[in-house]
Amino acid sequence: MAITTLRELYVDQLQDIYSANRQSLEATKKMRDKASESDLKSALDDGVKGIEDGMNKVKNLIEGHDADPTGEHCKGMEGLVREANAHAINADIEDEDVRDASIITQYQRMVHYGVAGYGTAAAFANRLGLKDDAATLGKCLDETREGDRRMNKIAEREVNPAAAA
Repeated sequence: MAITTLRELYVDQLQDIYSANRQSLEATKKMRDKASESDLKSALDDGVKGIEDGMNKVKNLIEGHDADPTGEHCKGMEGLVREANAHAINADIEDEDVRDASIITQYQRMVHYGVAGYGTAAAFANRLGLKDDAATLGKCLDETREGDRRMNKIAEREVNPAAAA
């Protein structure tokens, strides 16, 4: 189907976010299981819960526009998950601290994709006058950014110093 309106593009972007979240959820669970540092494990566990929450919110938005949440496969997140598998989940990294640093790197790359998606969709919702949608997406964006800030703190205070030692 050709996209001819901003509303159609908006729904397409919501479907992309849903697909991206679905893919990043599985990778985040695997990274959580590979992580060794306790604060990192906890942050990744909260990340899993946040992704699930975001998926539910986005699914409801998509269905509110009479569309199928699974109507899109996000190739961008597919590539990021492939990188997470190669450089963190299945990587041959013997040092636990270095592996944790790599997990943070890969997780943050996926999170940054989420920030871009939520931010763009929220801007479209605002332009379309979809105030409730925009508020929901803004909340998802804020929570995603907070997860990114938390990872930065864990990296700077705990994981990176240990990995450099």
